[in-house]
Amino acid sequence: MNDSTFKDYILDQLDGLPGVRAKAMFGGFGLYRADKFFACIIRERLYFKTDDESRKEYEAEGMKPFRYNAKMTLKTYFEVPAGVMDDPDLLVDWARRALEAASKKEKKGKKR
Repeated sequence: MNDSTFKDYILDQLDGLPGVRAKAMFGGFGLYRADKFFACIIRERLYFKTDDESRKEYEAEGMKPFRYNAKMTLKTYFEVPAGVMDDPDLLVDWARRALEAASKKEKKGKKR
């Protein structure tokens, strides 16, 4: 399987979350819903945006943050466990939490 085929599989699995689209980036794909970037697919792996609460669940599953190379690790994006990806309902739940984490970051970054 290549990233493009894997991307199609993930989009099929996320069918229960309308409006998710993929955009090419970093040699892989970014996943968006509306204007929210909440996931990336790199080297046939799916990473979701996390926050302090959701990250604990990924760590409990032994999952690691996205590491693009030796100098670049995105500590807020964690690999999604295979068991989650294989269950469309569960994957949609985790994706919703990733969207919430992406929204929290956006709200923190806005100044009034």
